[in-house]
Parts: sequence; structure tokens; C-alpha cells
Amino acid sequence: MPHDMTARLARRVKLKDAHIITRMADIAEGLTDVIKLGRGDPDLDTPPHIVAAGQQALADGATHYTHPLGIPALRQAIADNIRAHGGADYAPDNIVVTPGGQQAMFVIALGLLDPGDEILVPCPGYNPYHQAAELSEATVVNIRTTIETNFTLTAEMVRAHITPKSKILVLINPNNPTGTVTPPAEIARIAEVAREHDLIVISDEIYARLTYGNHTVQPVAALPGMFERTITLSGLSKAYAMTGWRVGYFAGPPSLIPALAEINHAFAISTAAVSQHAALAALSGPQDCVEEMRQTYDERRRVLCDGLASLGIPHADPQGAFYVYADVSVTGVPASIFCERLLRDARVLAYPGTIYGDYVDSYVRLSLTQPIARIKEAIARMRPLVAAIRAEHKPA
Repeated sequence: MPHDMTARLARRVKLKDAHIITRMADIAEGLTDVIKLGRGDPDLDTPPHIVAAGQQALADGATHYTHPLGIPALRQAIADNIRAHGGADYAPDNIVVTPGGQQAMFVIALGLLDPGDEILVPCPGYNPYHQAAELSEATVVNIRTTIETNFTLTAEMVRAHITPKSKILVLINPNNPTGTVTPPAEIARIAEVAREHDLIVISDEIYARLTYGNHTVQPVAALPGMFERTITLSGLSKAYAMTGWRVGYFAGPPSLIPALAEINHAFAISTAAVSQHAALAALSGPQDCVEEMRQTYDERRRVLCDGLASLGIPHADPQGAFYVYADVSVTGVPASIFCERLLRDARVLAYPGTIYGDYVDSYVRLSLTQPIARIKEAIARMRPLVAAIRAEHKPA
């Protein structure tokens, strides 16, 4: 019998078993025709001109290390793109290109958090921030949001969680998993709290190009007094359907970037050269592809929301990103149980909100990463399941 080495794991490692996402993927492998409404990976392909740029870069010999911070032309394009969308005025040397946005999170956490420091994170929110804090041996302080504010933070919520150990505030806007957008006026009030309490803000704006209706994202670093205390984190995975290329970045004040850049250098040396050339084509080429994808997600959003309404399942107002956060507890079972039955019995994959730190097992995250026909089919498959669960749990 194999010897169990779990006890030999470092104390900083909190998650010692397979993640629920991995377990559900294992279940899905044994099923056919699964409709995957779980992952945050666009089903849309990377636009052809971006792929062509990557292919040409390989043909031209882009198979070596690049500058540790990233190709200068790409960093300039990132700076221009941030500025064009109302962000701060970053110099190329204030920007570090990383192999995906998740690595940027870990680099920032390891570079800024000491054991015992507190990092304030929206709850529910993107779970790798918790893992990054744990590996830094810092303390995660969850700021619970509710449907009453459409799962967005308020300045009062942030202020109520500040202690003398508070060091970093994470803002994810639009939010993952809830798909909600914190209004610009509220972001300004939160920034005021950050200034008052000398907090560093990680402004995760990776979904900022994907908003709907009249909702817009206020870049934090562009607000008065925030440039020197904000690190802007983003990437090309979502807006340009480039998840597999692994290109993220962070931008920040000159006082912090050199040290953080060296951590990234130690992790990866540099982001893959071919991916950086593709990213340069994405940012400097035609942008109509981003708008086309945004409109596609918007159409899917309406179909999914209408479908949930027909099932009597309420949800947060999805204002950005490509997620709908739905309250399946109205069926009578916790979200985690609902998701497993949804997968086994209806062959629809979705994730419970507890994966994203939600403090109640009530919500599921549904992704808009399937064509409309498949979303309608998913709703059709859910209908008898929801009816069956409700019948099982109907009061006697």
C-alpha cells in the first residue's frame, strides 16, 4: 500500500485534497454530451488576426526568452490601452507581463504580504486570491456581499473590516463569480477609505471590457491619490478569448514594480515570446472583435436569465464578465448538492458559489460560454430536475 505523505506537506498548504472543480471534471469525463456552463473559458476562438500574428512570430524565430518585464512594444501597447479606457498614465517600465493573470496575483501577494498581514477580499470572489494569501502566510478577511447590493462592495463594508493589520484591499470589477459591476461613484468612495487607512489596492480589471447596458468600470489607479497605492491587474484571456495563450499583466507605481518584477522573473523568466507577440497584435490591431464577443455574451446573458426566470430561480443582475449567479436554494437543496445532481442527472456542469468563498451554500455560477442553442438545451434539461427536487422537498 502506498505511503501517505500528506503530513509532509508544508503547513502553509491548506487545500490538501482534490479541488471540487477537479472532482466534478472527473464525473463529467464519465458522461456524454455534457453542457459545460462552469468554466470561465470562452468557447469563442481567438480572433484569426491574433493567431496569425503568433504563427508569424514563430516563423520569425520568437522562440527565446524576452525582456523579463515583457516585450517593450507590448508593454507600450498595454500602457496605451489602459490610458485609452480611462486608466492611469503608466510608463512601460511600470508594467510587468506575466504568464496569465493568476500568476500576477501570486507575485503581488508574495511581494507585499508578510505573515499576519490582512488582505481584504470580496466574498464571494475569485478564489486564487485566498490561495495566494495562504502561501504568503497572510490572513484573508472576507468582506461578505449580498444580493441587497447585487453582490458589490460598498465603502461602509470595507471600512467595517479594517484593522491595524489591514494591508491590501482586493477589488474585482466586474466581479467573478457574480458578474456584477461596482458603480464608479462607489469605487471612488472605496478609494477614499483606502487612502484614509493607507491600504494598497489590487484592482482586478480583467473583465472590464465586458460590461452590459449602461454599466462601466472605473479604473482605480486613475482616481485622485490612488496611483501610488494601486496595482492594476488584468490580461487578455477574457476580452480577446486568449485563455490558452497565458498573457496577463500588472501595472503599478515605480516604487513597487522592480521588486515585484524580480519575483515574476524568478518564477517564469519571461512570458512565452509567441504569446506576447499575439497579445501585441490583439491590443494594436482592430478592436471590433472585442465588441462582437461582448454582444454575443450579452445575447446569451438575456437567454440564460429568461430561462432561469422560467424555472423560478432568482439571480443577481449580471452587469459584466460572462457569469450569472443564481440562487438555487429555492429548489430546497444546497447549491453543492444541486450542482452534483445537475451534472449526474441532467449532464449540465455548473459550479457552486462555495468554490468562490461564498459563506452560504445557496448560489451557483453559470457561465455564458456556450452557444445560445446549448444554453436553451441546458434550461430544458434543468426543468424536470428542478421540478423533481422541489417535489422531493415539498413540505408534507
